[in-house]
Amino acid sequence: MSKHILITGASIAGNAAAAALLHEGFDVTVVEREPAFRDGGQNIDVRGVGREVLRLMGLDAIALAQGTGEEGTVWVNADGSEAARFLASEIEGDGPTAEMEILRGDLARLLYDAVSDEKRFRFGDHIVGVEEKRDAVAVTFASGVTADYDALIVAEGVGSSTRELVFAGENDPRWMDLTIAYFTIPTTPNDDRMWRWYNAPGKRSVSLRPDRHGTARAMLSIAREAGGAEHWDVDQQKAFLRACFADAGWETPRILAAMDDADDFYFDALRQVRMPRWSHGRVVLTGDAAWCATPLAGIGATLAVTGAYVLAQELAGTHDVEDAFKAYEDQMRPMVEDGQGVPKIAPRLMHPKSRLGIRLLHGVLGLASLEPVRDLTARLVGAPDKEVDLSRYDRAPYAVHGDRSNAQGRSSQRRRGATGPR
Repeated sequence: MSKHILITGASIAGNAAAAALLHEGFDVTVVEREPAFRDGGQNIDVRGVGREVLRLMGLDAIALAQGTGEEGTVWVNADGSEAARFLASEIEGDGPTAEMEILRGDLARLLYDAVSDEKRFRFGDHIVGVEEKRDAVAVTFASGVTADYDALIVAEGVGSSTRELVFAGENDPRWMDLTIAYFTIPTTPNDDRMWRWYNAPGKRSVSLRPDRHGTARAMLSIAREAGGAEHWDVDQQKAFLRACFADAGWETPRILAAMDDADDFYFDALRQVRMPRWSHGRVVLTGDAAWCATPLAGIGATLAVTGAYVLAQELAGTHDVEDAFKAYEDQMRPMVEDGQGVPKIAPRLMHPKSRLGIRLLHGVLGLASLEPVRDLTARLVGAPDKEVDLSRYDRAPYAVHGDRSNAQGRSSQRRRGATGPR
């Protein structure tokens, strides 16, 4: 009998883990608090080893085809003129705009579709109790249902409630002193295919990014210490943004006017998840629930799909769940720590307080965008230096479109000489 794995969280990390585990012949159930699959979300990118994982899953070309169409990054002045420009087609490798730029919801949807069996998903429910047994983990759901599983994978996100049930008080968050809001707004004829970034005095920034759905993705950021605003209700958060950005200039009035009608408003004070361990018995963390590096690191989606793939490979390679979790952490920890190494001063440098500071920032960016140093600049924001080596795994490409007719049995003949049923 194949192991029955419960995954909590149906976004990128959770869906990637489900697809990878199904490919290895596991029985998988995914529980998600939201009442239905959640589309939407902002631009993300996948780089380096994450691209290789998507290629193995048969999703790389599809994800590229569903990209946002972003052509580069430009820092603008209040009148819209350019201060610095990084065109993706002129950069060797991935720069501020990567080759694979895709919306969070679009990538999560591709991975969701790769699971190919909606009956595996339990929407509108969540975990309220976890109990370790000798040979299983017992889970109690808010709906009142209880069930035993061979393992529980927590892929819920930065504020994971299930993580707190099992690893209470172990997260020592690293606050990044940046408050940020994302939402979608209508386009205008002046919008183009560039990521336009505007700095306003007072440590504020405003940006607009293209998507493939005929809308634009807006972001409002302010460099400040976390003051609990992430816990305010949405009306308070929007009022704070209106007051904070009222005189910012550039496209800000248009963005603020569209904010009230946005149905995907998201507001947070950025913090990294710092966990001393990612597993406890038969429970393991992955994705942002384990290691959120924040959008400042630029590798959240890369870590999510890579971690899911490595976790599935390690579970497929041994009969012992706890040994698999340890091997997974050994492989992922160096890459995660490298990705989390964003200096806390970075948000302050990118959000100057004064107009003079903005002119200095634009001057530095302008020099960095010149041809002799452009590729060097791009490498500073490219794939992480420490990536997981996938060559240690038997990297058989996945069947595309959920054809898993050969999954059972194939994974019992995987690496490490594993034979027979799990």
